[in-house]
Amino acid sequence: MTDRITFDGPVILGAGLAGLTAALAAAPRKALVLSPTPLATGCSSAWAQGGMAAALSDEDAPALHAADTIAAGAGLCDPAAVALLTTEGPAAVRALAALGAPFDRQADGGFVLSLEAAHGKARVARVGGDGAGAAIMAAVIAAVRAAPTIEIRENARARRLLQDETGRVVGLIAEIDGVLTRILAPAVILATGGVGGLYAVTTTPAQVRGEGLGLAALAGAEIADPEFVQFHPTAIDIGRDPAPLATEALRGEGAILRNAPLGDKTGRAFMADYHPARELAPRDVVARAIHAERAAGRGAFLDATAAVGAHFPHEFPAVFAACMSAGVDPRVQPIPVTPAVHYHMGGVATDLDGRTSLPGLLAAGECANTGVHGANRLASNSLLEAAVFGARAGRAARGLELGGEPPLAAAPTPDLPDAALQILRQAMSRDAGVIRDADGLSRLIAVLDALESVHGPAPTLVAAQLIVRAALARPESRGGHFRADFPAAALPERTFVTLQDQEAGRAVRYAAE
Repeated sequence: MTDRITFDGPVILGAGLAGLTAALAAAPRKALVLSPTPLATGCSSAWAQGGMAAALSDEDAPALHAADTIAAGAGLCDPAAVALLTTEGPAAVRALAALGAPFDRQADGGFVLSLEAAHGKARVARVGGDGAGAAIMAAVIAAVRAAPTIEIRENARARRLLQDETGRVVGLIAEIDGVLTRILAPAVILATGGVGGLYAVTTTPAQVRGEGLGLAALAGAEIADPEFVQFHPTAIDIGRDPAPLATEALRGEGAILRNAPLGDKTGRAFMADYHPARELAPRDVVARAIHAERAAGRGAFLDATAAVGAHFPHEFPAVFAACMSAGVDPRVQPIPVTPAVHYHMGGVATDLDGRTSLPGLLAAGECANTGVHGANRLASNSLLEAAVFGARAGRAARGLELGGEPPLAAAPTPDLPDAALQILRQAMSRDAGVIRDADGLSRLIAVLDALESVHGPAPTLVAAQLIVRAALARPESRGGHFRADFPAAALPERTFVTLQDQEAGRAVRYAAE
């Protein structure tokens, strides 16, 4: 260690929408934001395309939004968390607009609202068609940089949480510009995002690979529902890592999923074979349908030539640019698509103010689990969750004071070398992907155990183990978790587990309310 800092406010790990919202909400307390990359890069928030779902029209209501969220969550949502999200959601969107987020507007000043899968109303506020995440983050980053209470350190990674003898989190070991630094603080807020980088095919930045989840688990925090991973149905299949995304809004506009084109004709529309809502079925259903068509050798393509056509460059510029860069003109050609890891419903278990099972540790955004998403997140609820619960976590951390007990001696957690990480990613996609079974999950656990025996308990590896062991322990199919050997839904309970429980073979479950 060559540096030591005592900070008189929360330290926030991650600089996506949840982390930066928490930093703003912590004022007038100072907040220290640690970002592994320059702001606006390396976080999923800036990559989000669809927008923010909220009851913003006279035809909608928070209760209707809540009902759709609960239906998509496949029986595992916490109704109190959902009610809070959908009630506070409209104000959260308007607060971001007040910061300067340039949401698309109608002539009378109202929000332009889009329909997305599994929503009963058009309620998704968008920016420039498919640019919501980048535009919202630009506005929030400007506000954060202007805030006198917020300090930002880029090129900074958390390497271990520091705890006192009671288990309270009292700071962390961070690596800042290559230098290990002990930071003592009254609170640590995890806002480290999801787990996409643990899979070979993902729509998320490479840096998002479950490190916050792993760090919390190694400290003994309770983890909720880690087996539930959402696969976005329509990643653009052009051989890139990460895979570009073809936003859900395209299907909301009327784009059709077809199998392989035959000669000069488009392929057959296949979603009616899988769900009565066709292209607007829940994401897990659409992802499995595309997986099945590809596995059968028929392929899968998103045909927006009629629904969007010549309007692509203006209405969906990010999708248009990604397609054109690979030689696909979506105005006149169907887009090749494949399911890809997009979101983790599981995470560090928190209450509605972001508090975890460990005093001094809070979490918000995708790395947290309030129960709001259940087994399958409703489209465009992710940025909303980050804004609503990020603010609540920031306010909760504002009142915490530095404890009197010194931290126990601790060393940085090990890193997983890139070659080992690539082995992990391929194995996760193969055996913990859209379709799972006991044989594949057991084979995967052996791979993860072998990696740990060589490289130690790296946080990324710990996050993968949590997902896989919980998936094996859930003998049913529900939401984003589909077991080919247990295709029926049979266990309407959430998973709550610590790493220590899991290693001892104890998976603790509590019935969903």
